[in-house]
Amino acid sequence: MVRRVVQAAGAVRGQVLAAGRAARRAWQRPGRERDLVVQSLKAALAAVVAWLIAGRWLHAPLSFIAPWVAVVLVRTTVYQSFAQGLQQLGAITVGTVAATAAGMALGVPAAAMAVVLPAVLLLGNWPKLGDQGTYAATAALFTLTFGNPSVDVAVARVLESALGAAVGVGVNMLILPPTHLRSTEESVRRVLEEATRNLRSVAEGLADSWDHRRAREWEEWARRLFRLTGQARSALEWSRESTRLNPDRRRRAQLRRIQDPYRRTVSVLEHLAEYLTDLTRTLTEASGDTPALPRPDAGSLAPYAHFLHQVADAVDTYGQITTGDDDPEARARLRRAVEDVRAHHDRLRDLLTRRGAADPQWMALYGSLLTDARRLADDLVTEPPHPDDGP
Repeated sequence: MVRRVVQAAGAVRGQVLAAGRAARRAWQRPGRERDLVVQSLKAALAAVVAWLIAGRWLHAPLSFIAPWVAVVLVRTTVYQSFAQGLQQLGAITVGTVAATAAGMALGVPAAAMAVVLPAVLLLGNWPKLGDQGTYAATAALFTLTFGNPSVDVAVARVLESALGAAVGVGVNMLILPPTHLRSTEESVRRVLEEATRNLRSVAEGLADSWDHRRAREWEEWARRLFRLTGQARSALEWSRESTRLNPDRRRRAQLRRIQDPYRRTVSVLEHLAEYLTDLTRTLTEASGDTPALPRPDAGSLAPYAHFLHQVADAVDTYGQITTGDDDPEARARLRRAVEDVRAHHDRLRDLLTRRGAADPQWMALYGSLLTDARRLADDLVTEPPHPDDGP
């Protein structure tokens, strides 16, 4: 019991420290943490403005509805706020109208609930309403449990919901409209750094001593890299959506300019992750207790390790151009690095082909290594685009 309490206290302490670090990052520099703080403050502002307009200015009978709708519509993009605002308003209207009609017809709230709730809950699954469909049932419950249903009250609910939606969308659109350029840059940079580190680790391991456990570790790293490329792809889609209905013309133009360059970069990173996954899987299969492939000898692994070091250098330079300073000297370094990769690949192909011909049972292993290496070398031939190159 005492141990569990200590563990729980340690976990709580860790969460508190993590929250403190996140708060410090939000204060010190732009980033995801600061973006979350800004969105939270905007949601609070939207709720206050909606409540003041509905309650203090218009004297609405149900002034809590407007801020309730407004606060949930300060979304991660302006387009989402607008689209989900329409969906939520539609769901609330349907739930309110259905509950009002049933309540006035039956006169008993419990009976009206029994009739209306199954219908609006089913309607909430309609794809046109997206994830806002649940608000149809919520609106129906509010209608049947707060006062007597009437046409006047139903109209007031719908109008206050529309007011809240307008305020939420307006605040999100006009005050620091959210964009996701930083998340794309950070995701791409993270994949590039992880890929370079993994390539160097595998190269150093192959040149030294390695076993099945180490190969399994490399394979797990490669799978993690594959997941990170998925996050980069997702961040890129968020950036694309950030351009829709965004009133900040300068920011919108910048986001559109980076779309094509970063899309090509993410495609290269996906191919790189596939290469590392295939390579580490091959090494894992060749190093088990009952290997599916023969274990490559030191004479083959040494030049392959050198090849991986060269690939890591090229990827590192590729990353500097993509996420850092793009200058003619950096592009010249990349061209030299890629030329070294392709030249060494040709030498590696000749070497492994001769060894495979001398021992036919190793042809499957060498064929896999060469195919993966060729694919990666071809990907790196094309220099990375820079956002300034985009349309």
